[in-house]
Amino acid sequence: MYVVLIYGLIVNVIGFIVMGADKMKAKRKSRRVPEKRLFLWAFLGGAAGVWIAMQVWRHKTKHESFTVGIPFIFILNVLCMYLLLKWLFYPRL
Repeated sequence: MYVVLIYGLIVNVIGFIVMGADKMKAKRKSRRVPEKRLFLWAFLGGAAGVWIAMQVWRHKTKHESFTVGIPFIFILNVLCMYLLLKWLFYPRL
């Protein structure tokens, strides 16, 4: 169980950092982080970190693909985490 929780923590921290890095690059008008990569980190389990970064840095908050997509991916992350933990600890249910 700890491995799953540590994975979730790490991928959310990475999602938060990558979104913050994109915000800094946007301010400096330098090469940006592709949106595909931001969504990738969200799909890998980091949707909460990406969403929190959106709110903290006010980044991508006007893009419908992010304002709708990231919360939807978060729901998928929670569902997948629930099913994974259920499968690991209660395989017969």
